[in-house]
Amino acid sequence: MLPGDSPRRRTSFLRTLGPGLITGAADDDPSGIATYSQVGAQFGYTLCWTIPFSYPLLVVIQGISAGIGAVTGQGIAQNMRRHYPPWVMRFAVLLLLVANFINIGADLAAMGAALRLLVGGSQFLYAAAFGLLCAGLEIFMAYKRYVTILKWLTLSLFAYVAVVLAVDVPWVAALRGALIPQFALDRDHAMALVAVLGTTISPYLFFWQAGEEVEELHRRHLARLSTHPRTAGAELARIRTDTLFGMAFSHLIALFIIIATAATLHANGTMQIETSAQAAEALRPIAGEFTFAVFAAGIIGTGMLAVPVLAGSAAYA
Repeated sequence: MLPGDSPRRRTSFLRTLGPGLITGAADDDPSGIATYSQVGAQFGYTLCWTIPFSYPLLVVIQGISAGIGAVTGQGIAQNMRRHYPPWVMRFAVLLLLVANFINIGADLAAMGAALRLLVGGSQFLYAAAFGLLCAGLEIFMAYKRYVTILKWLTLSLFAYVAVVLAVDVPWVAALRGALIPQFALDRDHAMALVAVLGTTISPYLFFWQAGEEVEELHRRHLARLSTHPRTAGAELARIRTDTLFGMAFSHLIALFIIIATAATLHANGTMQIETSAQAAEALRPIAGEFTFAVFAAGIIGTGMLAVPVLAGSAAYA
């Protein structure tokens, strides 16, 4: 325990975590896991640097998004409606809805496939059941209670920490890949870079965190920060801490996924995978049943967190 560290200080810090932590964890959805797994399997450790590279970019964007919600008391779409022509807002929301619809379908399919790998049965029925469960919780559960569940679901990402600890990782090579950029000017590397940045910096995260900050104002019976500029500093500091920690957590897990698949799939010649479920299945003969099961279970847990965020961000828009 650090000097001066106390249960009260730890509790105070944990209470500052909310929209930023949930948003960051939801960034590692099953579709994102598939992208990071593909990068690790195809390129090994050479593109690990893309994760620390994207961290400050996402922190800035999410911090601005959260600030918009807290300062104005309205989400991004509502602010766009106030300051831009109506067609700009409608076009942006249309793009968000289309992207979210596709992502939700892909995530539910990945969750169904992961559960089928673990227990057998019908992938379609599992995906439908997960969809109904997520919808039921989001519609019928009180906001405060539901946010608590989402916070607990962030722990499912530690499955990928367990995967890394369970396999043999050449840490010198992994750290070199994370700290020293390596990039070849070819089509495959360019597509991988675009895929990593695209799955890491996703528009639904902007809308969700801004909307969550508005919900936090309502839950705590606070007015928008623009009406209380003298006391806004403490609240903006909370948002900054929450965002820094949440995005760091998200990026650390993404890095672990790349390292895990690089140390197992790439090292054993398995370089082409299409989905997160395929990555889990490919791990079974290479890294053993435990690693396979933990990886697959992580897909389900992250999906239960990400699908409501995807749906909720569309609703906020």
